[in-house]
Amino acid sequence: METVIGKNSVQSWNKGKLVGQKAPLKLKEIWAIRIRLELSHQLRDLALFNLALDSKLRGCDLVKLKVRDISHGDRISARAIVIQQKTSRPVQFEITEPTRISIAQWMTHEHLGSDSYLFPSRIHDSPHLSTRQYARIVHHWVEQIGLDPINYGTHTMRRTKATLIYRRTKNLRAVQLLLGHTKLESTVRYLGIEVDDALEIAEQTEV
Repeated sequence: METVIGKNSVQSWNKGKLVGQKAPLKLKEIWAIRIRLELSHQLRDLALFNLALDSKLRGCDLVKLKVRDISHGDRISARAIVIQQKTSRPVQFEITEPTRISIAQWMTHEHLGSDSYLFPSRIHDSPHLSTRQYARIVHHWVEQIGLDPINYGTHTMRRTKATLIYRRTKNLRAVQLLLGHTKLESTVRYLGIEVDDALEIAEQTEV
């Protein structure tokens, strides 16, 4: 651990700061954000929120999506595949019907073509939403429903559905594939699986 050495003390660089993974959203929190976005007619944010949950993509991959990546002509695909920037490996994801509807409404509103970025930036020198802008948007979402934004971030969106799937199925291999991890150990660490979870899986497995 890196330290900052002063005249009379040694202090950790991260003293007072929260360290570790950002928390996934709970179902009630997902719906609280979604309903708020729907009622306020925030078409871009609703499409972004829904697609972030479904795709489970890292922020760097999500913001660079183009319309053609998730559609065939005017039809939003039920499944899509993208090459991950971090690993250069393909990952597939589902696009549920509510997400497809919200994306279609956003595309129609913005007159987005096949080669358009799905989430254009409102800053002139950037063609698409930046990861920093995306992070600010996520913080705004959670803050609006009374959560502390320090505990949440863009990885919250990546982890949320993966965590829900794991909790319901205990299928680590499925979650590994959905997240595009090359090693199962990475998925275990990413989900924050504890010993009790591992023992519960073992107890339910007969040999």
